[in-house]
Amino acid sequence: MSRRGANAGGSEDSRELVAECARIVCEEDVLDYRAAKFKAMQRLGLSPRSALPDNASIQAAVIEYQRIFGGEDYANRLIALRRTAVSAMKLLHEFSPRLVGAAVSGAITAAHRVQIHGFADRPESLDLFLEARGIPFEQDERDYRYPDGREDPVPLARFEAGELGIDVAMFGLDDLRRTPLSPSDGLPMKRLKLAEAEALAAISLDQILGNPQVKEKD
Repeated sequence: MSRRGANAGGSEDSRELVAECARIVCEEDVLDYRAAKFKAMQRLGLSPRSALPDNASIQAAVIEYQRIFGGEDYANRLIALRRTAVSAMKLLHEFSPRLVGAAVSGAITAAHRVQIHGFADRPESLDLFLEARGIPFEQDERDYRYPDGREDPVPLARFEAGELGIDVAMFGLDDLRRTPLSPSDGLPMKRLKLAEAEALAAISLDQILGNPQVKEKD
């Protein structure tokens, strides 16, 4: 099986592998696509030498799986994540917040949290901001990969907004013009400004599920 065939979904094995990966991600909350691929290969009895599908194929399959099997529960959670993101971005406006991740693409599961990139001259500015407002948070760190091959650790603050979680990665001010790569497709991450996030949050349940809009009677 060629890698080109696997990525294009041109063989039965590759299509079955992509579908099984999506099922594992959605039903077992495995957020690491690479781990989902190897788990799917074992379950399907495929050779370890088989070409792996690309992450973009898995992401598209996750969205389709959720639309079909997740239904309204999936759509309502996606809407809630996006609306929570907008509220968080308004709160964090002084850090030039950008929305990233699965809430942007729609490839979410029950395990996904809101992902936001913030920017400041000192990363600890966010810690002081949250402490001053009595918002409990946990400190963490996340590695981001860049087009030049570098991988840099970035401080992370994790806090909760009701039943939904929010992760804010704090970059330096210069990083507004230096975008890390998305693990889903290897391209520069989509970083949405507030107005773009608000437009995303306004997308309806029917639009997310691909259902035709019900027209009102005259």
